[in-house]
Amino acid sequence: MSINIVLVEPEIPQNTGNIIRTCVCTDSVLHLIKPLGFSLDEKSLKRAGLDYFDLANIKIYESFDEFLVNKNLKDMYFFTTKASKKYTDAEFGDSVFLIFGKETKGLEKRILKLNPENNLRMPMLINDRVRSLNLSNTVAIALYEVIRQQNLDFLK
Repeated sequence: MSINIVLVEPEIPQNTGNIIRTCVCTDSVLHLIKPLGFSLDEKSLKRAGLDYFDLANIKIYESFDEFLVNKNLKDMYFFTTKASKKYTDAEFGDSVFLIFGKETKGLEKRILKLNPENNLRMPMLINDRVRSLNLSNTVAIALYEVIRQQNLDFLK
């Protein structure tokens, strides 16, 4: 089983720090796609990730195209408020890449077109004032759905 979290151009260091901590606690790999909206040595990033930063398995890519090399699109799940399929309706396989866009804009259309059957959303109220959930919360919800479906027992 391989669970991978992919953040495309994340902007807020505290969100990424929280996600680092979640990845360490679930033995997940974190993939960061540049440009990042912060430096990896920022205090706020490390404060949110606490002392888990050195335990994290983090891979960094210059672009989304570089990330795609040697990966299977069928293993990728793209999270967007524009999808019609709920994250709980997906059937996650043994190798999973959960892909999330930047906090202010989400994923680009070109990325969402790569495998539209795997575009997923979180059920939520969306209107003029409510746009989306916090990125680190969304990552945690999706990640734990994969863990639930895979019946992983490494969590004691």
